Amino acid sequence: MVKVGLLVRLEAKPGKEQAVAEFLRGGLPLVEDEPATLTWYGIQLGPSTFGIFDTFPDEAGRKAHLGGKVAAALMASADDLFSSPPTIEMVDILASKGA
Repeated sequence: MVKVGLLVRLEAKPGKEQAVAEFLRGGLPLVEDEPATLTWYGIQLGPSTFGIFDTFPDEAGRKAHLGGKVAAALMASADDLFSSPPTIEMVDILASKGA
């Protein structure tokens, strides 16, 4: 059952929009090895605004993800790709429909 999630907002530096999109596409294989990451979405909200939305069954799964490969890659790339630090919001899932 999905109980918690993360909403991460990313603002690309000018000229880095394609690189951010590729970074997000490349993140999918990294999270496929995380059993507690139930869903993971790399999204584009506007011309230079991107995000990640993912869900977990519990707080332990969310914490494991935050300590995982995608989070490490995100922080390692932050200075090069993003105009400001990623905004990471912890969310509670109130309702969901499975795929």
